Amino acid sequence: MAEFMNVGKIVNTHGIRGELKIMPLTDFPEVRFAKNAEMFLFTSDDRPVPVTVESARLHKNMYIVRLKEYGNINEVEKFKGGMAKVSKENLADLEEGEYYFHQIVGCSVITEEGETLGTITEILTPGANDVWVVKTPGGKEVLIPVIDDVVLDVDVEQKQVKIHLMEGLL
Repeated sequence: MAEFMNVGKIVNTHGIRGELKIMPLTDFPEVRFAKNAEMFLFTSDDRPVPVTVESARLHKNMYIVRLKEYGNINEVEKFKGGMAKVSKENLADLEEGEYYFHQIVGCSVITEEGETLGTITEILTPGANDVWVVKTPGGKEVLIPVIDDVVLDVDVEQKQVKIHLMEGLL
């Protein structure tokens, strides 16, 4: 079965013509919600429904999306509370040095001295830079800022991240 990645949470319907209000969960909303973009909508029974974007517009940090397959509110009600996803094969290409969250979560973290710090369990996005939550073998959580001074090397193939432990991080 194909793997899917979230691109938006369907929070509500909009109007009577079958539009959906989708909160974007992607760094590429202009690609995901562009005319003729293909995606899958998942309802509570977790079955993918393939759809094509007819039109989309940004409104109060949400995308109002009209789909080619649906024309009225009664047809799209079932998607409320569901997710909009794309297949993993349909992910956008990233610049060098950029990574998807799913590529980072699960990576082991080692210091430049070769000491194992733990495993990345979560990624926080508080503002200026992301923060990786690293769980140590002892169960403690360490917060690592994703900045050039700290993150030295990311190897998604080996699922390993090398960091410089700045004073005060532990």
